Amino acid sequence: MTLLGLGTYRSRDVVTSATIAAAAGCPLIDTAPVYGGGTHQAALSPILKEHPRVRIATKVGHMTTGQARAALADGVLTEDEAATRHSIAPAYARYQVGMSRAELQRPMLDLVYLHNPDHHHNGDRQGLHVRIREAFTALEEARAEGLLLGYGVATWSGFRDGAFTVPDLARLAEEAAGGPNTGLAAVQLPVSMVEIDPIRQALTANGPIIAACDAGWEVWGSAPLHGGDLPARINDHLADYIAFGAVPVQAALMVAASTPGLTGVLLGTTSTGHWRQATETVTGQRLPPLRLKDICDLLQPVT
Repeated sequence: MTLLGLGTYRSRDVVTSATIAAAAGCPLIDTAPVYGGGTHQAALSPILKEHPRVRIATKVGHMTTGQARAALADGVLTEDEAATRHSIAPAYARYQVGMSRAELQRPMLDLVYLHNPDHHHNGDRQGLHVRIREAFTALEEARAEGLLLGYGVATWSGFRDGAFTVPDLARLAEEAAGGPNTGLAAVQLPVSMVEIDPIRQALTANGPIIAACDAGWEVWGSAPLHGGDLPARINDHLADYIAFGAVPVQAALMVAASTPGLTGVLLGTTSTGHWRQATETVTGQRLPPLRLKDICDLLQPVT
C-alpha cells in the first residue's frame, strides 16, 4: 500500500494543513527551513507536539535571505554560499540540524534530506560527490549523537540529469560512515503524469525508485499534481481512460501512487474532505502494471 504524506512546500496555511493531516492519521509531514519564507517549521511545532507519532522530514540546503545572514554571522557559511542561499557544507549541515530541532521542538529528527544537493553543481560531478560525502559525514555524526534517525536526498532533477545515481549515494554514505551500517534511509523525487520517466523506469525494474527500494530505503514521490496545475491538463476522456469515473485529481494520484517501489506520495491540503478523498485514492487499489504501462505510453509523446 502506498502512503500519503503531507507536503508543505506550497502550503499557504501550514497550521491548517498539518492539523487536518495529523488528525487523519498522516504518517509523515515533509517540510524544510526555507518553506513558508522560513516560517513553516516553527508553525508546525505545536501540531507535532500534539501528534508525537507523526514523523517529520526536513532538509538542509536552501535558505532564506534572513537565514543566510544569520548563518553567515554565526560563521557556518561562506560569503559565496550566503549569496547563492544554498549550502550542504558540513558546518552548515550541523548548524541547520540544530536549528530545525529547535524550530520543530523535536529533540530527534526522523529524517533529514540534503535539499537539491546538485544545485549549482555546474557539471562537476566529482566535486558534487565530494560535497555530498562530506555532508553525509556530518549527518552520520549527528545520527551518532542521537540528533536524527536517518538522512537522505531530496532532488528535483539530480537523478534525471545524471548528477548521481542510487549506487553513487550508497557508496558515498558508506565512505562517510566507514562501512555498510549507514543512516542513509530515503530519497525523494518528483513522480507524476508530467514527470513520467521514473514511473516508466520502475515498471521495467530500472531507475532510481526500484534501486532505492531494493537498497531498503524509503522512496517518496513529490509533486504528484505537478504543483497543482496537472488536474487542469487532464480532460474527462483521459481521466476515464485511467480509471472509469475518476475525476482529474483522482486520476493523477492513482498514476503516481501505482508506481512500483514507491513508499508514498506527498500532497498538500486545505480541506478535510479533500484529504480524505486523496487518502482513499492513494491507499486504494493500484493500477495494474500493464495498465500503468499503457498510460505511460500514451502520455510519453506529450510530456
